Amino acid sequence: MQQYIRDSGHSISRDKIITNTFLKKVRFGVPFFGENKVARFLKIVYYDLQPCEKIKLNIGDAMKEYVNTFMRYRFLLGELVKKGIKLKYRRSYLGIIWSLLEPLLTMIVLTIVFGTLFGNKDRTFPVYILTGRLLYTFYSSATKAALKSVRANSAMIKKVYVPKYLYPLSSVLFNYVIFLISLIVLVPVGAVLGVEPTLYMLQIPIALILVFLLSYGCGMILATIGVFFRDMEYLWSVALMLIMYTCAIFYYPSRLLKSGFSWILKYNPLYCTIDVFRSGMFGEPMNLHYAAYALVFSLVTIAIGMFCFKKKQDEFILYI
Repeated sequence: MQQYIRDSGHSISRDKIITNTFLKKVRFGVPFFGENKVARFLKIVYYDLQPCEKIKLNIGDAMKEYVNTFMRYRFLLGELVKKGIKLKYRRSYLGIIWSLLEPLLTMIVLTIVFGTLFGNKDRTFPVYILTGRLLYTFYSSATKAALKSVRANSAMIKKVYVPKYLYPLSSVLFNYVIFLISLIVLVPVGAVLGVEPTLYMLQIPIALILVFLLSYGCGMILATIGVFFRDMEYLWSVALMLIMYTCAIFYYPSRLLKSGFSWILKYNPLYCTIDVFRSGMFGEPMNLHYAAYALVFSLVTIAIGMFCFKKKQDEFILYI
């Protein structure tokens, strides 16, 4: 059913406005505010009349549309990732080298403090700390960046149309690239401290996939909440501190697992992912229960995050 906007005697179909006028202006990066009377109506047409259109798609069509949209904007996604990496290390003399130095220096400090505090003389204890710290740092950085991603790109959102989910996705991706680079530091540290390579190291990519999925799912949820509730940024920083202490980064979990508080670790998907990574690093079979739980939790989180984000994304323009 055609809907019309009448302005100065002109009758313009809604479909024609969206496809011919709005998308053309978007394609060439021209702001659609203040161009002319028709252009000034575009915000009303696109944001107010769009909910009137009831489109029923099955799951297959929805996934196909999602993949097609992703492929169409893959180059923009790449540029957003590059931009994130450049902004993170701008005005830094060492630049991306900090992705190697930071975890190494943190490992040394934590080893001195907690190795002395707990009287731990295990030769591979620094590697144990480093593995946990690397995965936690990525999760923390990725979710923080995703939380602020929509508001950080508010100027672009107001001027041009791109799928808004690209912003939290690019935030997680550029932190993931930095995380993968930082993993290089494990090679010399493991070699010096006597960690021998085994076939169990083939489990490590599983943990890398799990931590990405978990970070993306949580990031999508946080990105949605962060637009409407700006205090979430501060609350999440406190929550991350709590998560850090429940991931057994700088202590062995054996005592806690034998106590009545074992659920703190067993139902923490980030700890389960770290445990899978450590199992591969130290030549042990991974805990299949932990891997399965982390995978299911991550996929459910992604589904919830994408649903909430898609449902609320048209309201973002009113709050950013």
